[in-house]
Amino acid sequence: MAITILAPAPAVPYQTVKDSDDEDENGGVDLEGDSDMRPSKRARRTKDIVTPGETVTGDPQWMRGHGTYIAPSSTEIVATVAGTVQKTNKLLSVRPLRARYTPEIGDLVVGRIIEVQSKRWRVDVGAPVLAGLPLSAINLPGGILRKRTETDELQIRTFFSEGDLLVAEVQSLYQDGSASLHTRSLKYGKLRNGVFMSVSGTGGGGGVVRARRQVWTIDTVHGGGKVDVILGVNGYIWISKHIEVAGGDTAITRIEESVSSTVYSSQNDEISAETRREIARIRGVITLLVEEGLKVDEDMVMRGYEAAVMVDGGNSGESTTYLGGQMGKRVLEMLSGS
Repeated sequence: MAITILAPAPAVPYQTVKDSDDEDENGGVDLEGDSDMRPSKRARRTKDIVTPGETVTGDPQWMRGHGTYIAPSSTEIVATVAGTVQKTNKLLSVRPLRARYTPEIGDLVVGRIIEVQSKRWRVDVGAPVLAGLPLSAINLPGGILRKRTETDELQIRTFFSEGDLLVAEVQSLYQDGSASLHTRSLKYGKLRNGVFMSVSGTGGGGGVVRARRQVWTIDTVHGGGKVDVILGVNGYIWISKHIEVAGGDTAITRIEESVSSTVYSSQNDEISAETRREIARIRGVITLLVEEGLKVDEDMVMRGYEAAVMVDGGNSGESTTYLGGQMGKRVLEMLSGS
């Protein structure tokens, strides 16, 4: 049988999708450009994606933004990362296709303890620099409000040790770009009874985005009970069995009773097979959204979960949580059709 060698087909040009979120998050960014706002000389590029070292424009009227560089004794704006060019009035910036998380004050993040020091923990939150969690920024067992002593420093590993997962909030930022975390609220602390997954964060492309709610509870089907979902802005996600707070009162006056030694326990509770199946289904929905380049927030996850349940219910065979192949395509069709 003869072998025919065909010429390579030209690559499909990358199309930049403009949606309403870009205007809200970036303050009116115009991806396509505006003829009235453009300088007299157009940016010298013929494609939507630029690579490091590529000249974006040589017009001095443009100002450089993030992801760009101007060499000494030159007016050319050069890209330093691979990504798409964004224009905000006279400001040129390059949004990277993939980037590490950049902390901002108030962000809810999921992290992993990397190092235990005398008065703080070093936490991996997906940023270029490890974040810090001071001993004074956590709730002590029993909710006691007092100054941390040497005894607390000696027992620091009883709260968090290497490898523990936690959810926290970014409290402040340092000049080197590192973040300081805190877990003073009862909704923060050590994570257990669930599964961890890592997706792309707010660096670029599809992934977790900043939204009104990053933590919520899903009433699952098929006897799975309630499942908690925590979407860290840094791209780290935690899906776990819902645990009811004893007494249901988390006011300041009852904090002594609510915060106990069980908050820092590393022992998982018994999780039924039905709950584990629904946790796996939610994880599959989030994985499908990320693979298709869609944003991951409460609305998309809930719609995807409902579509996955309907697709699974329409199968004549055994129930499954797998969302690859034809099942994944059917879920995406239901998401796009609604």
